[in-house]
Amino acid sequence: MGGRTIDLAKGAWPPAPIETDRLVLRAPEARDRSALVELFASPEVGAHLGGPRPRAEIERSMPGAPERRPGRFVVALGSATIGQVTLTRAVEHPSPAAVGKLDLGYLFLPHAWGHGYAAEACAAALAWRAAVLPGEPVVLTTRTANVRSMRLAARLGFTEVERFEAYGAEQWLGILLE
Repeated sequence: MGGRTIDLAKGAWPPAPIETDRLVLRAPEARDRSALVELFASPEVGAHLGGPRPRAEIERSMPGAPERRPGRFVVALGSATIGQVTLTRAVEHPSPAAVGKLDLGYLFLPHAWGHGYAAEACAAALAWRAAVLPGEPVVLTTRTANVRSMRLAARLGFTEVERFEAYGAEQWLGILLE
C-alpha cells in the first residue's frame, strides 16, 4: 500500500468479460441503456441514495451508449442487464479516510434483489481488482439504514472504519485490506 496510487486505466480496458456461475460482468454497451435508465430512475434504488433522479433528466444526460470508463462493469444475467458494479478512485468523499482509495459501488434493479447477485458480482469485481491491483485497499460506503448492504459488506470482508453524516443520513464506511 504505502500511499501509492495506481490508475485503473493503466491496464487494457475493458478487460475480457468476467463470468461467474450465473452472471457476466462486462463493459457497458448501447443495449444496456434502457436498463441503466431504469436503474438510476428507480424509486426503490434511489431510496438508498438520497432519492431517485427524474427519468427525463437521466434520458437527456445518458448518451446512446452508457459511458465506458475503467472500473465500471455492467452486470448481466443471461441477456438481461440487472445492475452495475464500479471500482473508482475516491477523489472526493465525505470521509477523509476514503479519499485516494478504490471505492466499490453497486446498484441492482429491485427485481434482482434477494438472489445473491450483488454478492456474486462484487466478489468477482474484487477478485479482478486483486489480480490487477494487488494489495490496493478498497472502501465501501452505505447508509446504515441499508441493513442488507451492510450485511453484504461484512460477507465481502469489509471492516467498519467509521460512521458519519452525509447526504442527509448516517453513513457506514468499511475497508477491505488484502
